[in-house]
Amino acid sequence: MGEAAVDAAAEGAGDGDMAVVDALIAERDQWKDRALRAVADAENTKRRAESQANDARAYAIQRFAKDLLSVADTLERGLQSAPKDAEGPAAAMVTGLELTQKSLLSAFESNGLTRVAPEPGEAFDPHLHQAVMEQPSDSVPGGTVIQTLQPGYALFGRTVRAAMVAVAAKGSGPAGGAYSEANTTGGNFDAKA
Repeated sequence: MGEAAVDAAAEGAGDGDMAVVDALIAERDQWKDRALRAVADAENTKRRAESQANDARAYAIQRFAKDLLSVADTLERGLQSAPKDAEGPAAAMVTGLELTQKSLLSAFESNGLTRVAPEPGEAFDPHLHQAVMEQPSDSVPGGTVIQTLQPGYALFGRTVRAAMVAVAAKGSGPAGGAYSEANTTGGNFDAKA
């Protein structure tokens, strides 16, 4: 029964019939609410399924990429131990290894896998970096990266492997810096700011 029909029946009914009409209106409203909730639930399910499918497509290569990271690490260690002043066939082998590494990193980039290798002095980011040691430093302030021990990788912004880094200990930094004892009035307060 449509809303117009229910309203018309309400106008033509007497007091005894009003209870029936009120019950019909309440039942109509209840079914209307159920229908709206069912439609909303179906839309939410559809959006959730689309989101999961998009994530599955975007991150499908994550496991494969993670397996290739050990290959990239081995190739990098091989290049680090290769003689820099090699001649003849050894020089050709080193050049081949460099080209292979460049090609592998290019394939990573084209598939959304980016290398995370922070430079000394960059702020430590626990979402991208894993601190494996802390040591005092005269060159960088405390809480920043001193050295990258192993590069990390991120796939479309999601960390696949965190970069292993050495972090400067609290109180580190160049002499005469903003937080040296001569320039502060207490704690980490910067009087110059």
